[in-house]
Amino acid sequence: MPRPLIDAAVEGVTDEAVVERLIDHAGGQVGTVYGKKGKSHLCQKIAGYNNAAFHAPWLVLVDLDAAPACAPSLCNTWLPQPAPRLCFRVAVREVEAWLMADAETLAGYMGVRQGRVPGAPEGLDDPKAAMVSLARRSCRKDIREDMIPQNGSGRRVGPAYSSRLIEYAATAWRPGVAARNAESLRRAIDCLRRLVAWRPGPGGVR
Repeated sequence: MPRPLIDAAVEGVTDEAVVERLIDHAGGQVGTVYGKKGKSHLCQKIAGYNNAAFHAPWLVLVDLDAAPACAPSLCNTWLPQPAPRLCFRVAVREVEAWLMADAETLAGYMGVRQGRVPGAPEGLDDPKAAMVSLARRSCRKDIREDMIPQNGSGRRVGPAYSSRLIEYAATAWRPGVAARNAESLRRAIDCLRRLVAWRPGPGGVR
């Protein structure tokens, strides 16, 4: 039986790599990934993505970021009535937390001791800053040069930060392992699996 084709919409290119890995892990086939222009752009387009999900399966992923609301509240605010074939998920608090949740492979990729990877990544206020902090401790010069912001740049991350996370997500990250340590990721995978197995019926895919 062919894998169902699932389109997606995300905030940025790192999220794109993550959703591609998740869709494959859940048993789907990656279609077109839209967005990649930030959170506000995604919010503006959410109604259109929802309309498309009346006809085909869709995944929309956003970061919770520093919003005080919990993930369910954000979902209800953005989209109180999701289409039957839309899987709308929120990464707590950023997709970096999902990547850190597989501590063993991330430590190996980053060149740090596994014990330095945060044990409860979804509890971090700023997972992106925590990822850069790991890079600072890396024994690999290329990781430090790529992921740590240059002095005076005014940037939060290094010049190839996203490229490194994309490579890690595509080649080493294990979503199933990470889901044991990241509840919002586990829920996203469960939602995708329901989407893959979807049959017509009332209500959206939650």
